[in-house]
Amino acid sequence: MSGHSKWATIKRKKAVTDAKRGKAFTRVLREITIAARDGGGDLNANPRLRLAVDNAKGQNMPAENIERAIKKATGELEGQVLHEIVYEGYGPGGIAILIEVVTDNKNRSVAEVRHVFSKYGGSMGESGSVAWMFERKGVVTILRENKPEDELMEIALEAGADDFQVDEEYCIVQTSMEDFETVRKMLADKALHIENASLQWLPKNSIAVTGEDAIKLVKVLDMLDEVDDIQNVYNNADIDPAAYE
Repeated sequence: MSGHSKWATIKRKKAVTDAKRGKAFTRVLREITIAARDGGGDLNANPRLRLAVDNAKGQNMPAENIERAIKKATGELEGQVLHEIVYEGYGPGGIAILIEVVTDNKNRSVAEVRHVFSKYGGSMGESGSVAWMFERKGVVTILRENKPEDELMEIALEAGADDFQVDEEYCIVQTSMEDFETVRKMLADKALHIENASLQWLPKNSIAVTGEDAIKLVKVLDMLDEVDDIQNVYNNADIDPAAYE
């Protein structure tokens, strides 16, 4: 959601979903549903669905849950009508925020998002108002499992990664949108434990946020994470770590 850098952003978001596993499952199931609805239920013919299913398996989601979501999307079982929406806005300190939503009720979703912004001095923006500040990138999160950093870096670079970051628990690989699937497959072929692989909106440049603005921004991002309809939230903030304390 937010962090000291784009990599901390990804890792903090991952920590949040780990702490709320049930909610993470819901978000993955929505992605499976949307992918199957738009591209059909055949994993071999639907790359987006195959990726969503792989991510679900990376979170140890039961196979029957995955199968049921696909059948609902393809009409074999009764299910909700879901809509994909992107909201744009500005948080405290003028920070750009991009929000991906999957919902069965557009009015409810926009009201909840607007409420979060207004509570902490942010504002909703028009379509395109902040999207130009981000670029679409592939991000692959790998469980490190005690593998040496040099080994992981070599694998990532050989696979065609544009950028690479590692800490004690995770290795995070960034790719261009065009190379994403190729890189993901090559990493999987190396028997690495890929916990998540997805296309994300990463900021082209980051803005430093400190003091009261940083504290308010953290609250905004945390509140957005509590909104059930929200799938992903991206921002261009470089937040002072003291704001999390």
